[in-house]
Amino acid sequence: MFFLDFGDPIVKLLGEWSGELTLASMLLRIAASVMLGVLLGCERATKRHAAGLRTFMLVSLAACCAMMIDIYLISSLGVMFPIVSAAALVGAATISSSSILYSSKNQIKGLTTSAGLWACALIGLAAGAGLYSVTLIGFLALIISLSLFPSFERFLKNRSDHFEIHLELASRQVLPDFTATVRALGLRIDDIESNPAYHNSGLSVYTVSLTVVGGELKKYKTHREIITALGSPDYVRYIEEIS
Repeated sequence: MFFLDFGDPIVKLLGEWSGELTLASMLLRIAASVMLGVLLGCERATKRHAAGLRTFMLVSLAACCAMMIDIYLISSLGVMFPIVSAAALVGAATISSSSILYSSKNQIKGLTTSAGLWACALIGLAAGAGLYSVTLIGFLALIISLSLFPSFERFLKNRSDHFEIHLELASRQVLPDFTATVRALGLRIDDIESNPAYHNSGLSVYTVSLTVVGGELKKYKTHREIITALGSPDYVRYIEEIS
């Protein structure tokens, strides 16, 4: 049998059988990969992301099985490289990249879910290798990153000096009025890009990059308050920050 002698405390707790590639240990590793994948998928599904429970579960399970196959090939047949695991990781990267979407408002969505799927595959590989402590620690770090850090990230973004907005104006003729309002509020326009997706809509739509230069804005105003002020003129049909 192939035994992983790396001093994993969970292996020591469960016994040597859990570090060997036996039927019992294979069932344990598969169960761990499925359970952790389900928990990660539930976190994404509750936030209505495209890749949810089943996707995370299958990615973790596939990576776990790939690693166990490689362990068998290396220990029994003398294969030199973990070919199946590498292929599984490439497949997970391909799947995760498919969850990245570009909206008509020039917003990139699904990037966090994509990175989460790739990290989930790594956790599945660790479970398949019998690295139970690495699997558990990696899972806890990932679930904390996905569930707790978004609030902190929003706090930082809402107070940064640079941000982008999706802007819909009644017509192109009012763009100079909008730029004057921007400058009066203590903002600098770094870039204005017309959005071609709205050319036949009757609106004049732009992606605008802004920098906060006014001292008062830096001290007291959040992006939400700034955008509310920018959206107050009648000629502004819609405005929102691009996340």
